[in-house]
Amino acid sequence: MRTNFDFTPYRRATVGYDRLFDLLETGTRGDGGDGYPPYDIVREGDDRYRITIALAGFRPDQIEIVARDNQLTVTGRHAEPDRDGSDDSGSRFLHRGIATRSFERRFQLADYVEVQSADFRDGLLSIALQRIVPDAMKPRRIAINDGAALPAAA
Repeated sequence: MRTNFDFTPYRRATVGYDRLFDLLETGTRGDGGDGYPPYDIVREGDDRYRITIALAGFRPDQIEIVARDNQLTVTGRHAEPDRDGSDDSGSRFLHRGIATRSFERRFQLADYVEVQSADFRDGLLSIALQRIVPDAMKPRRIAINDGAALPAAA
């Protein structure tokens, strides 16, 4: 089921929320992909997250992770088998059930979310993320003077 929603009236009444409305509009369109490769997103703490992607049949040197402009892109390039069905080692497949096609998966990151590390173990790529808010953006308490320290007007 597809629902179209027009954000135009809200865009006219707000200032500085363009990016939010763009995300909402692209989110309603859906990913458009086939769900490959499967992945999980886990919240590990208040400001810590982990993305785990199942990449059976890939080696770490066939995977590229790029973080740019609030977007994380994970790309996998797998060598295509020869026409006779053999792979890099010369082995010939009689049946190929493990999907090892090339892919590109994009994740939209919130402001101040940074990639901390990436690990590849047992066919699972695990990417650790953390939201690091700059000190200038954190709330701060303002001291209130009681007026006694003010110079007297002449």
